[in-house]
Amino acid sequence: MKEKVGEVFSIAKENSPVPGCTISKEVHSGENYITYFSLARNTDISAEIYPYHKLLIVADGSMEVYGAGGLQKKLEAGDSIVTYTDTPMGMKSSEGVVYTEVSIRRDDTMNEAVKAGEVFRLAELVPYVDSKIVNMDVVHNDKMKFVVMAFDEGTGLSEHAAPGEAIIFALDGEGVIGYEGKEHPIKAGENFHFAKAGLHSVKATKKFKMALLLTLE
Repeated sequence: MKEKVGEVFSIAKENSPVPGCTISKEVHSGENYITYFSLARNTDISAEIYPYHKLLIVADGSMEVYGAGGLQKKLEAGDSIVTYTDTPMGMKSSEGVVYTEVSIRRDDTMNEAVKAGEVFRLAELVPYVDSKIVNMDVVHNDKMKFVVMAFDEGTGLSEHAAPGEAIIFALDGEGVIGYEGKEHPIKAGENFHFAKAGLHSVKATKKFKMALLLTLE
């Protein structure tokens, strides 16, 4: 991935819109690409047809996703949507927006809790459960996994390594990411990237929710 490794960062702060412009930054290429988009106020990406879904995760600002048949959905920071395939879909913003776009192939396995064309919040997909960690696979295939996790205060994952690179999206509360022997406090709205085989751990200092986007290619 074309992202800094081993330190907390903010997709929203580091990809601020430029007046009058739309900006894209490819973070990962392959069958499931990852791209950051920044749309300045009163700009848009015109509706186009794609043979795959797009998972949009809004980091800051607001936007409207629109398409054929009068489809119009407004998303605020923290909202997500999966776009339709084979249907004209566009994005526009009246105040400016920063979001992450992840391609999802039509044959990828998507959790039935998520339906194309419906706005949802990743943080609301999983509940907190006393003394437990709750996981939900949102979508996955043999090259990618996107999972949401809820950690009760004091719970965590012991140090381990993953077979691919990953981006963490902190969704709610506070936690600590251990990475290669150093601890990194993280809170809602912040992000973290670890490299393939990087030793890492997660500890919830308070109740903590996060999404993990793991690539395996």
